[in-house]
Amino acid sequence: MNYDNLTLHTDKYQINMMYAHWMNGTLNDKAVFELFFRKLPFGNGYAVAAGLERVIHYIKGLQFGDDEIAYLREQEENYEETFLQELRAFRFTGDLDAVPEGTIVFPNEPLIRVEARVFEAQLIETAMLNFVNFQTLIATKASRIKQVAGGDGLLEFGTRRAQEADASIWGARAAYVAGFHATSNLRAGMLFRIPTKGTHAHAWVQGHETEEEAFRKYAEVLPDHVTLLVDTYDTLKSGVPNAIQIARMLEQQGKRMNAIRLDSGDLAYLSQRARHMLDEAGFPYVQIIASNDLDENIIFNLKAQGARIDVWGVGTQLITAGDQPSLGGVYKLVAREGCDGTYVPVIKISGNPEKVSTPGIKEVYRIINRGTGMADGDYIALRHEEAVKRGEAIKLFDPLHPYIHKVIEDYDAVPLLRPIFKAGELVYAMPTLEGVRNYHEEQLKLFWPQYLRKLNPEMYRVNISVEAWQLKLDLIQRYR
Repeated sequence: MNYDNLTLHTDKYQINMMYAHWMNGTLNDKAVFELFFRKLPFGNGYAVAAGLERVIHYIKGLQFGDDEIAYLREQEENYEETFLQELRAFRFTGDLDAVPEGTIVFPNEPLIRVEARVFEAQLIETAMLNFVNFQTLIATKASRIKQVAGGDGLLEFGTRRAQEADASIWGARAAYVAGFHATSNLRAGMLFRIPTKGTHAHAWVQGHETEEEAFRKYAEVLPDHVTLLVDTYDTLKSGVPNAIQIARMLEQQGKRMNAIRLDSGDLAYLSQRARHMLDEAGFPYVQIIASNDLDENIIFNLKAQGARIDVWGVGTQLITAGDQPSLGGVYKLVAREGCDGTYVPVIKISGNPEKVSTPGIKEVYRIINRGTGMADGDYIALRHEEAVKRGEAIKLFDPLHPYIHKVIEDYDAVPLLRPIFKAGELVYAMPTLEGVRNYHEEQLKLFWPQYLRKLNPEMYRVNISVEAWQLKLDLIQRYR
C-alpha cells in the first residue's frame, strides 16, 4: 500500500460528482471555487494563514495509480471502466491563487481560489480544507501564545498528544511559522529544518539510585546541553539543590548548565523560589523552563503572578487546539462556465444568514493607509473592478450595518491572493520556512495592537465592494 499517494484523500461524494460530470459530458466545464472560513477561532481578533506548502505538494502529486484505480473498481457504484481510465490520465491543469503562509487573515475572505475544470476543482476540496483548516488553526493558537509570551522562549512539545503523525509534524511547522522557537519532534526538525530542543524524562531520574546520580550521569554525557527536570521527587528540597550541584560541577569543567525544567506543581511559586535559589548559589544564567498543559491563558496568568519563567514548553493545548479543535473553513462554488463560455456568478442561500455565500470571482486587497503605514481594513471586490486597482477613492462599509462606512482615498491596495499554479504549472517560488516566519512578523506590524490583543480584540474591518454587495443582493432576490 502506498501511504504517500494522497489522491484518494477525499470524500467519496467528490468522486461521485466527478463521475456524474463525466457521464453528463460536463467534466471540462470551468468552475471557480473559493476556500475561506466564516468565524475566527478562540475569540481571537485575527487568524494566521498556513497550510499552503502542504497544498502545493498535494497538487503536484495528484495521480490515480494502479492501487487507487483498483480500489475504485471495487466500489458499489460500479463506475464504468472508461471513467476509471479517465482518472488514470488525471492531472491538475487549472489555476490556483492563494494567500501566502504567515499572512494575517480574517473571516469570509478567500484564502485560496481555484479556477479549473470542475472535474479537477471538485476533487481537491477535501484535502485542501483538511490541510488549511488544521494548520491555520494551529498557527493562530501559536500566535496567541506568542502574543502573551512576549520575548520568552517557546518550545513546541505536542507530538505525543497530537492526532497522529502528520498532525504532529505539520502542527510543529505551523507553530514555528507563528513564532515558536523550536520543536521536540526530530522528524519535523529534519523535514522543515526547525530547531529542535529536548531535556530528559522522569524515567531517567527514576532509573537511577539517586536523583543526583541521574543528573550527574546525564551531564557527563551531554555537558554542553544540560537541562535538568527537577520535579521527579521534590522540586525545592531535592530537585533544585541537586541541579545546583551539577551546575557547580560543570563550572569546574569550564561549562555552563543551560536550564532546569518545572513540569508540575505551582509554577509561579516554584519558579520564584527556584530563581532565588539559583541566583543565591551564583547561577543567574541558568534559565527556568516550564511545561505542564500550558496555553496562552495559563501563561498570561502565571506572568501576572510574577512567575520567573524564561522558556515555555507548550504541548497538548497547542497541537490539539484544545479549546477549539477545528476551524470550520469551507470551499464554495462562486462562478461556473455558462453556455457562451463566460462565467456566471452563483450563490448558496441558507436559513443561516452567515452561511449565505458571496457570489462572483473576487480579489482581496489589504488597504494600507499611506499616512500611518497601518492596515485600515481588507477590501473584497469583484475581479473585474478597476477602482481599487487605480487607487481611486473607495467606500468601506459594513454590509450588516451599512450606515457604518468610511471613504478611503490615500492608500495602497495590496493584493492578498498570489498566483500559485497557472495552467497546472507551479509558478510560485516557495519561500524558505525562515522566510515565511519573517513575513509573518512583518505582517503583525501592519496592525494596531487593539486588533491583536488576546481578550476582547477590536473587530478589524473586512469590507465588500458596493458592486459585489449588490450582486449578492440581486442573486438572493432572484432565488428567493
